[in-house]
Amino acid sequence: MSAGPLDGVRAVVITCSTRAAAGIYPDRGGPLIVESLRAWGADVEDPTVVPDGPDVPRALRSALVSGADLVLTTGGTGLSPTDRTPEATAQVVERQVPGIAEAIRAAGVAKGVPTAMLSRGLAGVTGTALVVNLPGSSGGVRDTLEVLGPVLGHALSQLRGGDH
Repeated sequence: MSAGPLDGVRAVVITCSTRAAAGIYPDRGGPLIVESLRAWGADVEDPTVVPDGPDVPRALRSALVSGADLVLTTGGTGLSPTDRTPEATAQVVERQVPGIAEAIRAAGVAKGVPTAMLSRGLAGVTGTALVVNLPGSSGGVRDTLEVLGPVLGHALSQLRGGDH
């Protein structure tokens, strides 16, 4: 069995959706992220589902305090009045990594999804942990994972002091 790019990485997935948290519809994005992270070798539990609002920054801080190397969120990145995941993320990251969020949006637009440019998702670093906001749609999650897959291992290695 070959080593995955995220072997030894502890990851947390947070779905930010008031409707999914209330059981109005099932969380689809979180499980897609978990499935990919496990395939890449990460140690990750099932997603945590929280409603939009003050529970999001609490969930992010909890994930970071638990020792996560990687925190991926899904949902809450759009323009609706309750979409506040980027603001919650900005509260907990120490340094932003704008190239990741830019690449995610650009890939979506290049795939013929013009609404990808409306995503306000952020990516940033707290200590040695990387936090990335993914869109809430299943298609957006899949497209984002295609963007992140080739760079996550390298990014996390750099955060641990690895060479460029």
